[in-house]
Amino acid sequence: MFWPIVAIASLLGAIAIHLWWRARFTSAQESLQREIVKEIQNLQEAQQKAAHQVQTQQEALFNSMGEGLLLVDRDGRIQLANRAFNAVFGIQTDIRSQTIMEALRLHELTDLVEFLGTQQQVMDCELKLLPPNERWLQVNGAAILNAEGERQGTILIFHDLTRLKRLERTRQEFVANVSHELRTPLSLIKGYAETLLDGAKDNPEVAVKFLQTIDRNAERLKLLIEDLLTISELESGRLRLNLQPVALRPLLEKLVADFKSLAEAKQVQLVDEAPDLQVRADAGRLEQVLCNLIENAIKYGRPLGTVAIRARPVNGKEVEVSVQDNGPGIPPEALERIFERFYRVDKARSREQGGTGLGLSIVKHIVQTHGGKAWVKSDLGRGATFYFTLPQELAAAEQTSR
Repeated sequence: MFWPIVAIASLLGAIAIHLWWRARFTSAQESLQREIVKEIQNLQEAQQKAAHQVQTQQEALFNSMGEGLLLVDRDGRIQLANRAFNAVFGIQTDIRSQTIMEALRLHELTDLVEFLGTQQQVMDCELKLLPPNERWLQVNGAAILNAEGERQGTILIFHDLTRLKRLERTRQEFVANVSHELRTPLSLIKGYAETLLDGAKDNPEVAVKFLQTIDRNAERLKLLIEDLLTISELESGRLRLNLQPVALRPLLEKLVADFKSLAEAKQVQLVDEAPDLQVRADAGRLEQVLCNLIENAIKYGRPLGTVAIRARPVNGKEVEVSVQDNGPGIPPEALERIFERFYRVDKARSREQGGTGLGLSIVKHIVQTHGGKAWVKSDLGRGATFYFTLPQELAAAEQTSR
């Protein structure tokens, strides 16, 4: 009986050892699987994090570009539009996964993308956006190809040419206006000089009249050239101001006296209502600003009207000066353009009065060079008021207390 019992016990022991090792193996296997799963998850998270970091860096790079960037897939759907692109086209929402027509309603861009389906590159294509937000864009594009040469998408780069186009248009208008302004007095001078040479000089009465006309138009040319030189200095930043305390009261009293004869000839009452204030300015340039505004108010104001000059401190730092007339006023559509070079509300009347068309532009630039601003308010038929601000010159004790 002993050996069978030993055999059974041995068998039971072997089974127990087998089960114990099997349990240990299963536990180790499960632990290893958990470690493998965890490692895979860690690798996936690291990969996602790296991909997200790369994407973030790419988006930061694209958004830092001054040019607009648009990336379209092979199906014509937008995959990426950077910040500059959204700013140019005024886009406020996410346009990814939309087609160009859905997002922008621009047939020209859709045609350009289709054109890149057959051509791998397009350079310096100009695109004009219609008003109200009129803009000019230069578009460069390229097809994105895979290793087999198959088209996978399209990339478009947009460079905003609006400022350059406006500057070019301004230059062309400026040249045209200067040519026109020079042509009239030069034609008169040449015409009267030729008439004098043809024999009119022998008639003293006619000769004097013609010479007076020549002198008047030569003076007009001189003023125009001086104003053009002033505008050039102001716009180029070459003008140097001699800033110093300037008392408004003595300066305005002098100007009222200087313009007394012109005001009387136009039957206009010139009134100085400005208190005794001091500004920090270039006295000569400030006088030029006031002369332009006062002369315009007298010339274009209503006969038997009043031109009032006022000043007041504002915000504790500036002085606001105004010149008001009760003339015909300025149309609403002209208010925004009144300070442009050569802009005239009434061209016929302005040329009859003999202005160069640069006075208000000079006013604006001189004031801005002082750190102030110039503007106008007007009700049609009830006159106009021109305003400008300059830094206020504080008393020494007040400056110390500040």
